[in-house]
Amino acid sequence: MNDNYLHAGLYQNKYSEQENQQFAAIFDEITKKMVASMQAGESFDSQAMQQAVREHYEFCLRFWTPNREAYKSLAMSFILPTGYRDTYEGYAPGLGKYVYDAITHFADTNLS
Repeated sequence: MNDNYLHAGLYQNKYSEQENQQFAAIFDEITKKMVASMQAGESFDSQAMQQAVREHYEFCLRFWTPNREAYKSLAMSFILPTGYRDTYEGYAPGLGKYVYDAITHFADTNLS
């Protein structure tokens, strides 16, 4: 099995309720930065959006260390019919695609 990919059904959340609440708050903060960039009309490769993606990537590192392709694969779930897409679209219509484009650019530019 490739260690860069983990089927979601195999993931076990072993964090406390307090830790999960903290993670949710961090995710919300990062996502609101992404919404602000999109609503300001900034390109997915703008400095502000790429900084938000860097924060998202660093947040992901708490749980997993994705390479370029794995991180882009995660981003794909933001545009396919998944709960992830629904979460982003719940913040703002079109956010899933905007984040996908930004993560793809970030991964291609910064990850191996």
